[in-house]
Amino acid sequence: MTNIQIPDPEYPSGTGSKIIRALLLGFSTILVIPLLPFSVRIVAEYERGVIFRLGRLVGAKGPGLFVLLPFVDRMVKVDLRTITLDVPAQEAITRDNVTLKVNAVIYFRALDPQLAVVRILDYVRATSQIAQTTLRSVLGQSDLDELLSQREQINQKLQQIIDEQTEPWGVKVSAVEVKDVELPNSMQRAMAAQAEAERERRAKIIAADGEFQASDRLREAAEIMAREPMTLQLRYLQTLREIGATNNTTVVFPVPIDLLEVFMKDDG
Repeated sequence: MTNIQIPDPEYPSGTGSKIIRALLLGFSTILVIPLLPFSVRIVAEYERGVIFRLGRLVGAKGPGLFVLLPFVDRMVKVDLRTITLDVPAQEAITRDNVTLKVNAVIYFRALDPQLAVVRILDYVRATSQIAQTTLRSVLGQSDLDELLSQREQINQKLQQIIDEQTEPWGVKVSAVEVKDVELPNSMQRAMAAQAEAERERRAKIIAADGEFQASDRLREAAEIMAREPMTLQLRYLQTLREIGATNNTTVVFPVPIDLLEVFMKDDG
């Protein structure tokens, strides 16, 4: 069997070949330098980068530095911090037919970056819209007194409903707080009149209760005086002392009936 030896390729080593190599290296460097900013990405600690390769989801990366394939990979950054969103004032009619305006604030964050990018176009705007519609719906199912006195329960109900609707998007709603309830002027006057009437009712009840307790005490005092006549005499002397302590020019001096019994008997 004959061994065929293939000669090693010989590269030109002249001055012209060196110039061509230098030109090719420079040209490739010129092409690579503009592509570097598009291939190196830095993701902060509070962010995640959702990578798409030729339109297909690769996954979420970060935090840190990583390289993307130019013209092949595309990255969408998702902020994982809690977002505070003001819900605009919503006009609604309560269950007891009271028209009012209520605004609120909602706290939420993207719990799953991949779902927040793939399942919804703009999860912040979508969460805001759901919060507005849910706020109007819950207000329509509540009375005015319930809205004013049981606000904590309404906040929990709002948080539960909104969180259930945003869960498929990878969004977690942590809290919803009703900030301000704006009532019509006529309703404010009616509530003020109601509160004033309620205070007057309580004042009358307290005064009547005081009169009842005072009469009860007077009855007990009268029973004691009836059993012990000396207590009546002591009360008589105490009354004289109280009259004398004042700067009155006229002193009313009551005469006991017992002193007049002697004259009444003589006349008889």
